Order: sequence, then structure tokens, then C-alpha cells
Amino acid sequence: MGSVGLDRVVRCGDGVDGGGWGLAPLDAGKEENRVRGLNAACVLRDVVSYHPDMPVFLRWIVYLIPLNPIAVRLVQNGSRRTRHLYIRAAYLAVLILVLLWSLIARLGGGELDYRELAINAAASFTFIAYLQLALICILAPVFMAGAIAQEASPRTWEVLLTTPLTAGQIVLGNLLGRLFFIVALMVATLPLFALTQYFGGVSMRAIFGSFAISAFAVLLVGTIAIALSVSRLAGKRAVFAFYVCVISYLAVTAGIDVFLRNAGRGAAGGSGVTWMTAINPFLALSALLTPANYPTAPEGTTSGLENLFFEHPVRTWCYGALVLSVVLMVISTFTVRSGGLNLLRNEEGGTPWYRKLFGFGAAGAETRPARTVWQNPIAWREAAARNSTFGRIVARWAFIGCGGAFGVALLVLYHVGSMTHSDFRTALLATVWGELAVITLVAINMAATAISREREDGTLDLLLTTPMTPSSYLFGKLRGLIAYLLPLLAVPLGTLGLAAVYVLLDGLARAGGVQVSVVGGTGTTMVPVVLPEAAVVAPLVVLPFTAFCVMVGLQWSLRSKGTISSVVATVGIVGAVAGMVGLCGWQAAMTVAWIGPALGALSPAPLVYAEIFPESAMGQTVSGGGGLETARMSLALGALAAAVIYCVIVYAIQSSMVRTFDMTVRKLAGVR
Repeated sequence: MGSVGLDRVVRCGDGVDGGGWGLAPLDAGKEENRVRGLNAACVLRDVVSYHPDMPVFLRWIVYLIPLNPIAVRLVQNGSRRTRHLYIRAAYLAVLILVLLWSLIARLGGGELDYRELAINAAASFTFIAYLQLALICILAPVFMAGAIAQEASPRTWEVLLTTPLTAGQIVLGNLLGRLFFIVALMVATLPLFALTQYFGGVSMRAIFGSFAISAFAVLLVGTIAIALSVSRLAGKRAVFAFYVCVISYLAVTAGIDVFLRNAGRGAAGGSGVTWMTAINPFLALSALLTPANYPTAPEGTTSGLENLFFEHPVRTWCYGALVLSVVLMVISTFTVRSGGLNLLRNEEGGTPWYRKLFGFGAAGAETRPARTVWQNPIAWREAAARNSTFGRIVARWAFIGCGGAFGVALLVLYHVGSMTHSDFRTALLATVWGELAVITLVAINMAATAISREREDGTLDLLLTTPMTPSSYLFGKLRGLIAYLLPLLAVPLGTLGLAAVYVLLDGLARAGGVQVSVVGGTGTTMVPVVLPEAAVVAPLVVLPFTAFCVMVGLQWSLRSKGTISSVVATVGIVGAVAGMVGLCGWQAAMTVAWIGPALGALSPAPLVYAEIFPESAMGQTVSGGGGLETARMSLALGALAAAVIYCVIVYAIQSSMVRTFDMTVRKLAGVR
């Protein structure tokens, strides 16, 4: 039951002992594994049916969950894929390396007593627990991407709904079959977490609590993906939107939480948990693992909803995610056979109401205004043609307009005194981080589908008949995508640059100034709320890093058969590289003097953090004798080195792609 047509219905279990009905594919070579999985599920089903003494309800449960044909097919076929094996191995390798690095960095020299060893182990466990949740939030959409795109074809749904499978079996089979691999990742890390107990300082409650938070986060993400698939409105493009929504939700709720705490609206005196804690898995994990810094309300001091959100945020997150998942599954079960939300589409082929509202004609009109093409038509096509639809135009300019207005509003509120130094710096950091994360996902999605999409629709075959060379083709892709992303990058970089210029002008005589007093090892130091050189240093790293993400996406788009596989591979590689470099740079900037800030500038996230919170991000250099000026100089040199490194990597990847372009294209010729 894949995304290609099916030409006949055959007896399920052909060639094996079994019964029931299955589907024979039009292209048996592509769909052989799926049919085998369905046949195996039918065999297991028949084995159960040979026991007439089994209660009807128990037999119904067995058919619904453990012997669900769709779940068995997904698990059986997915287990044969080496990609899943590589993902599990890389996932465990990253966690092991980070745990070892965290322990070694915290141990230091000399002998340690048991108390210090327990403290270091607890801190390392907290760090790796956050990392596991972050990786799960990244990998869960990767494994669930197939649920969104694979069954999005109307022909696939039409064939699937002719089988004897019930609506519950269809929905739960897709959910359980795809969640199996994510749960397997989490179970594989349980021994690693258990090893931290040998050092002391880590309780079983913390271990299982962190696993419960991650498990319910995975369940919620999975049910949302299945609901998108069942709606029939989702397609391959929805995978990217799925990523953006997950990242944006986490960033927005975390930013609101910081604002509420700084305003004194949290529990335990105003600095504890807030209303956002129970609806964000990372905040719930903070309440579980760091109760001293993020306390809950004392037992019995609240009632009603406040009792759930302020006294038991972890429990509320788990129960809330479970209830919401059940609701989505029930809705999906009732709508899977009625066409989903696809019924809301305009079936008569007329102009949709939202296009009429903005004065647009019907989609697919045969005429349009003439356009001026650049010297490199590939670059022009990537930069200009992506704004050819109403939705893309609105989404792009809405992001630019809302992001720019929000950045200016932050600066105005800070200037008039409505925001303190701490509130402004925290809000600015969350805004820039969140916008850069969204833009990076946009770059990855666009680059990873730039070539594989053309291979799928046959456009690449036409382009290869033109005088266009591989070098001009690939450089045009890179240039066009960067040109398209520049207005988007102007939002976070412009916000940060505007704040830097504001500080450079001494806050335009702001009451209270723009300096923060910091107590360090050499006495009290005055630190600006934003380093003035951030307007130049941040673009120096962000732009080459974006080009690196685009080049990696183009490489996998050229090598992959379809858009889904190229997006998944690009997200995995960029996430692993940026995560490892960012985490190592973050730790080095804080703990290593002199050269540490330079290492922290190798990744945009720690660089932006150092530009806004230099006393924390570069603490060892600022307070260890080097001073703030030394830290700033090291950070600027590191940013320059990072720009050179990323440019060299981009050039190397492009040169390699040019050399192997013809061979790769011929190898995948005709693939759809």
C-alpha cells in the first residue's frame, strides 16, 4: 500500500500459509517488501483466528494493536532498512560522546570525593537528558514524515479504504508502526542512563520521569503527524511545515515562560514554574531535574487548574499529552473513511474564497506578467519562482513584517523603560534564536528538495538537454537559494544589529543606560546589554553557515531518489554537525580562557548567546583575568575563522558535486 498505483487484489498469503486479502502492486520490484509485510501480518492474524476459544474482545484487541497488518508491515519493512540502523547508531554515539565529554570536562584534575562525583554525575545526567529530549524532538518528525507524505496520495487512500481494515486499525497501525522505531531509540539509551547511578546523585525517579516526558512528547508528535496524514490536505510539503510548527511552538512557549518569570508571575515567589511549564516538555523536564532553580509551588497552596500547572507540571504534561493524543486519534478514526478535511476543498474548481479576498484569480491561470530573468536562469528560478503562489508570498512577507515589527517593538519597550535589562536581553536572545532556527529549517527544506523534486517531476531531464553545465547549475542553485533567504535572514540579523547600533549610540540617552553591572573574579565589570560589534560579527558566521546548510541539502538532494529521503538525510547531518559543534563550542567558551570564545564562535547559537550574555557565555575569559575586551577580540577572530571554514567546506562540497554530477544523475535516471 505505497504511493504508486495498484493493479490487482490478490489473496493475502500467496506463497505462504495464510489467508485474507492483500494488495499486489503494479511495480512488484518497488512494493515487494510492503506486500511481504502485509502477508506476514495476515499469517499472524490467521494463527490467532485458529483459536476459537479466545474471547471476542481479546481477539479484537489483538487484531487492533499487536497483529495490526499495517503496524506489522511498517515494523518488518523498516527493520530491514540500513538507514534506521545508522540513525540508531548515530543517536547512541552522540549521547555516549556527550556524556563522556560532560563527565571529563566537569571532573578536572586532582582527586575527587564521593560528594563531588555525585554532583558531577547529576549535572551530566541533566545535560544528557535535555539532549535526548532535543534529539527526540528532531528525530520524531523524521520517522513520522512518511506518515504525512506516504499515504497522502488520493489513489493510495482509495485502495487502502477498500480493504477489510477498520478505521481504528488504519489509524492505530500507522501510529504504532512508526512509533516503534522511536521507542526503540529511547529503550536503547536506558542502560546508558542507568550507568550514571554508579556515580551517585541520580535517582530512578529522575531517570524514569525524564523518559516519561520524552515518551509522551513522542506520542503527541506522532498523533499530530497521523492526523495530518488522515486529513488528506497534507503532502510532502507538510513535512517542512510540521518541523517549523514544532520548533516555533517550543520557542514561543519557552520565551513566554522566561517573560512570566522575570515579571514575577511564576510559582514559589515568582521565579518558579509558570503556566507554560506543563505545556512544554523542556520546561517540564527543568521542573523535574532542577527543582532548586525552577521550583514548583508548595504542596497544598493552590487549587483547581493552578494545582495541576504549578504543583504537578510534569504529571500535567504527561496527562495532557495523552488526552490530546487520544482526542486526535478519535477524530482521525471518525474522519479517515469520510475523506478527512479534504472535504473542505473547493471541488468545483473555482476560485477559493481566500484568493478572492486578496484579489487573486484561480490557481493555475494560463497567463501572468512577464519577468526579467538573471544571467544565470537557474539562480533566478530558485530565487524568484518560489514566490509564484499566493501562500508562499503571504508566508514570506508575513514572517518578514511580523518579525521586523516585533524586533522594533522590543527595542521601543526597552527604551521607554517597560523592560528591564534582563527582560530585554532574554527576549532578544529568544527572538533571534527562534527566527534563526526557522530560517535554517526553511533553508534545509528548500535545498534538500531543489534537485530531487525536479527529478521526480521530470524537469531535471529537460534541463540536462540544455547547454547548462553542472558547475553553473549547482552554483545557480546555491546563489538562488541564498538570494531567496537573504530577506528572511535580515529579520533576526537586523533585530540584533539594530540593538547593537542602539547600544553603540549609548541608548539615545535612555534612563538607566545600557550597561549591566557584573561581579567577576577581578571585581565589578560594566557589560553592555548587547555587544556593539554584534551587527558585524553575527552576519559573518550566520551567512556562511546558511550556505553550508544549503550545500549539504543540495548534495543529498542530488544523491537521493525522492524529496523525503533527501530532507531526512539533510536534517540529520546538519543537526548532528551543528549540535556537536555548538555544544562543544558552548562548553569551551564558558570553561576555557582566551581561546574558548573563539571556539564558541564556530556555531551561530553560542555566538549569538555570547554577543548578548558575554559575562555568562565567556565567563572564564571575562572573570579569569583576560577581561571583557580580550573575550570580545577572541570572539571576533573566531567568527572570522568560522566564516573561512564554512566557505571552504561549501566550495569543497560544490567541487565534489560537479565532478560526480554526471555519474550520479545517470545512476538515478528515470527514478520518480
